[in-house]
Amino acid sequence: MNFITNRGESLVELAENQKVLLVFLRHFGCTFCRETMADLAEVRHDIESKGVKIVIVHMVKSEMAADMLKLYHLEDISHISDIHQKLYNRFGLYKVSFRALFGIKNWWRAFVAGVVKGHLIGKPAGDPFQMPGIVLFHKKKVINNFAYRYVSDRPDLVKVAKIA
Repeated sequence: MNFITNRGESLVELAENQKVLLVFLRHFGCTFCRETMADLAEVRHDIESKGVKIVIVHMVKSEMAADMLKLYHLEDISHISDIHQKLYNRFGLYKVSFRALFGIKNWWRAFVAGVVKGHLIGKPAGDPFQMPGIVLFHKKKVINNFAYRYVSDRPDLVKVAKIA
């Protein structure tokens, strides 16, 4: 099964020619999803300068995602609309557990990211029970990844993208 970006790019073909950092977002109303987009905007040039293509994967229609990505200055990054979560499943991203969603760590991080840093919390746009993930993919193989334990985890995107 091949997945196509908003620009008509085949994920399999992209990953055949270069490393692809897949950024699987939880849902656009999630404060941590918004924080991830802000983090990505800050480090994208470091990642892209290493020849890594960034592709964001989300669970809404491309038009809605484009509006949200624009808020974080990511409108020129390719993205894949995976409403039925087939790509999430293919990469082993599971549904959130009660602890991963409602643990005390998440409440504190939600306060910091949502209130202190201003990412706020919005209405779920996508499946709020889907875990996010970061995957470095090349030639049909996962060469590195960040497996979230909690929805509030904050991966080092540059570190995940730097594996040789």
